[in-house]
Parts: sequence; structure tokens; C-alpha cells
Amino acid sequence: MRLDKFLKVSRIIKRRTVANDACDSGRAQINGRVAKAGTQVKQGDVVTLFFGDKEFSFRILQINENAKKQDCSEMYEVIDEQV
Repeated sequence: MRLDKFLKVSRIIKRRTVANDACDSGRAQINGRVAKAGTQVKQGDVVTLFFGDKEFSFRILQINENAKKQDCSEMYEVIDEQV
């Protein structure tokens, strides 16, 4: 699954266009490497997002094409959240 689609389906970022812009501007990393929106993600990947002074890191636990609101939190595990 593409990184921008995962961010939208897991509800980490509300809109896919916002996720796409965040990824393409260099504010996303997968396993320590800068990632574009089209980068494929898999289970076990560690994703880090940078928004201003905030840093949000999480590990992908499962990938679902569609997820209900109550199931979204099971798709990832928060590792670190810095303000």
C-alpha cells in the first residue's frame, strides 16, 4: 500500500491530499529514509512524520485497504511523540 493511502486509511492524516503533500515535501521517513507519497509500506515499517516542531513515530502493525473508525488504532503502534 502507498504511504499516503496508509496515512489516510489509518486516520493519522484526515485527507489523502494532505498526506500526499506532507510526504512529497520531505516530512515523512520510513525506517530512517526520506519517503515519497508513492513509497510502498509493509508490516513492521517504522514511519516518522515531522510537522513543525512536532515529531510523530509509529510502527505499522497491519495493512487494511478499508478500516472502520474503531479498527484504525489497531493498524499502528505509537513509538514516540515529541512536541
